[in-house]
Amino acid sequence: MIAQLTGNVIRTEANSVVLDVGGVGYRVNTPLSTLSRLPKEGDKTTLFTVMLVREDDISLYGFRTLEEQKLFLLLTSVTGIGPKLAISMLSVMEWGELCIAVSSNDQKSLVRIPGVGAKLAQRLCLELGDRLTEFMVSQKIEHTTSGGDFTNHALFEDIHEALVNLGYSRADARRAAERVIHANPGKSNAGHLIREALNLLSGGGTR
Repeated sequence: MIAQLTGNVIRTEANSVVLDVGGVGYRVNTPLSTLSRLPKEGDKTTLFTVMLVREDDISLYGFRTLEEQKLFLLLTSVTGIGPKLAISMLSVMEWGELCIAVSSNDQKSLVRIPGVGAKLAQRLCLELGDRLTEFMVSQKIEHTTSGGDFTNHALFEDIHEALVNLGYSRADARRAAERVIHANPGKSNAGHLIREALNLLSGGGTR
């Protein structure tokens, strides 16, 4: 399994890049978010990759960040989402935006992606909603030990910083964090409260 490649950019194509790694050219399929940020031809870059082997094909899919790589694997675990559609989804939406849409059950945004219909959007939110909330928390904030030793201040900071890291303004993140903490007295599960805050922000349409 090839999990990472570091090499020189030989050329870019519509949805892929060819990397020279030790004299061997690897064609790596990439989302537009990765393709648009590659260095110029001849320069070195590193891509986090997923190799898929089928009877008649071996394909590499590459990403600029580990978050994109992990999200690609989560997306392709859903029935009806193959690697090409997952790449398309990551081309249309940044990984954080896609996580927010799925976690907050924003099916209207998801169906705007070519190839994603209403049923698939519903299945995606149902199967990955909780997992992507946990994924965002694990990527963006430090975990606090689950011994029940939360203070409101620490919990507020966890929720606030997670929302800011996901692209929301500090003012909107602060208001959402305060509202969900006040609405859930005694609850200290940051992942659950972050998801509630995302639902609140999505419903209010503030970014």
